[in-house]
Amino acid sequence: MINSKIFFKGLKSLIGVRSPAIPLAACFVALGALLKDAGLNIQQSAASSFFTYALPGQLVMAESLLIGASIINIFIAVWLVNFRLYPMTVSLFPLLKHKSQPRWKYYLSCHFLAISSWLIAKDTYKKIDQKYRIDFWMGIGFGTWTTAIVTTLIGFTLADYLNKDIIIGLAIVNPVYFFCMMIGAMNNLKISLAIILGTTLGPVFYLFSSEWAILFAGLSAGSISYLFGVRDGSK
Repeated sequence: MINSKIFFKGLKSLIGVRSPAIPLAACFVALGALLKDAGLNIQQSAASSFFTYALPGQLVMAESLLIGASIINIFIAVWLVNFRLYPMTVSLFPLLKHKSQPRWKYYLSCHFLAISSWLIAKDTYKKIDQKYRIDFWMGIGFGTWTTAIVTTLIGFTLADYLNKDIIIGLAIVNPVYFFCMMIGAMNNLKISLAIILGTTLGPVFYLFSSEWAILFAGLSAGSISYLFGVRDGSK
């Protein structure tokens, strides 16, 4: 069973000025409005956050629906965007694993994976007894997941009062938060180099390909920083 004390400790980690729930909520308000503009009803919008819970993928889906893309194209686009969750899973779940915990907890809680919950877990997991880290993670994940669902409904309801500029502004709050958190984590060569190179290479690649700039910048910055980290011996 889930240790309720540890679960609620994870849930309470969303409270405070550094809470990722605040930028997360702003982004999903924007998403709810965008889903309404894309022609989805309130039940479909809620289901999008309930089952998918991946803001970039949901934004791609909404934008693809607006331009009339086929279901197959939407599926491939969303799958490619959400592929980023794989390395996040690989880097996080070994830190949460304990032989006394049942597997269903790990399978179920994979659904809670997002940048916001991942950041909290990576930042605080050492403070939790390894046996109960998965319960702590489930508290974090459940909190961010329910925040996303509720604020999607709020955004859908307020869609008529939000213009395009407001929606765009709300949508970039979470990426800005993530970027600031990454800057705060610049405590070794690999992380520092990845952030600096990614920031500088993005605009450069944009000059040659606006569609592939982020992918090329991320791949180049990540690969170079990893190689320098291996050479430097940093972990």
